[in-house]
Amino acid sequence: MDLFENFPLWVSFAAIFFAQFIKVPIQYIATRRIDWSLLTSTGGMPSSHSAAVTALATGIALESGLDSPVFALSAIFAVITMFDAKGVRRQAGEQAIVLNRLVSDFNRFVEEAKEWPKKPEQEKRKELKELLGHKPIEVFFGGLTGIVLALVLHSIL
Repeated sequence: MDLFENFPLWVSFAAIFFAQFIKVPIQYIATRRIDWSLLTSTGGMPSSHSAAVTALATGIALESGLDSPVFALSAIFAVITMFDAKGVRRQAGEQAIVLNRLVSDFNRFVEEAKEWPKKPEQEKRKELKELLGHKPIEVFFGGLTGIVLALVLHSIL
């Protein structure tokens, strides 16, 4: 199979790009604020990880059949990836929230205790990433996005 004709590969990439792009209008609807950084960030609705692996598994199913060993591999890969997206990575995000709060509280304590003047370099410090993982609903809709996108693109192409 030629690389440029590899439907499962390209539908997976399409699912990643679509899921990342659609986060911007979804966030706008929820907050009335446009945040273009969502195009390259982790976390959020829908999960691009889930969209990618379900698009891959769906593309393989359409090309090779549900009884193929490659589909079995891709389906298990999708389940593990989606479980990780909502589990381990979500917990890492929860820990980042607590750590950011501790850092903020510590910084406030230091400022009050020593009456330090404000330092611009402290403001430039980036907070730990709090949106590492996904809520179960984000994983679900990411997976649904991948499946639907694979089916639509397969029927078009």
